[in-house]
Amino acid sequence: MIAFLQGTRVFQDKDSLILNVQGVGYELYCSQNTLNDLEGKSVLKLWVHTHVREDQITLFGFSSQAEKQLFMSLIKVSGIGPRLAIKILSGARIDSILQMIEEGDVKGLTSLPKIGKKTAEQMILSLKGKLVGLGHPVSTSSSVKGDIRSALVNLGFHPQEVERVVAQLDPQIDFQEGVRKGLSELSQQI
Repeated sequence: MIAFLQGTRVFQDKDSLILNVQGVGYELYCSQNTLNDLEGKSVLKLWVHTHVREDQITLFGFSSQAEKQLFMSLIKVSGIGPRLAIKILSGARIDSILQMIEEGDVKGLTSLPKIGKKTAEQMILSLKGKLVGLGHPVSTSSSVKGDIRSALVNLGFHPQEVERVVAQLDPQIDFQEGVRKGLSELSQQI
């Protein structure tokens, strides 16, 4: 298994590059963020995932371990293959993707390339709460809103209504105040 490659860029396309490593050219598919991070550098070091299928071996390159870890998490989600995962990583910065997943932001995730509502919901269901170790902590307000959302759903309110109410809350609200305001708003709709 190839863990990383270090070499010089021979050629770059919109979603891949060829890296010369001691006379051997490796084609690596990369997110737009990785390609932007590598711009202007003469010697490139890329973390690598080797994807093996029956009919081909494909290399995917990443400028950071965090991006590779997010990629590895994404390809474990039903319906997301490596090419789609690279498109997702090209659609937003890692921090933004993590925040959308942790907040359950279906609308935000569907704004990413090739992501529909069902795939966004599957991403949230599969990854929410499991991406903490990526070195990009989600802000405290995001985790508080997630806790408020969870509490309201556990009290029996419909998740879509809870999502709408929680999205309108002040980002700096504390848990107790958020649950109280959420209950007040949701109770008026019954």
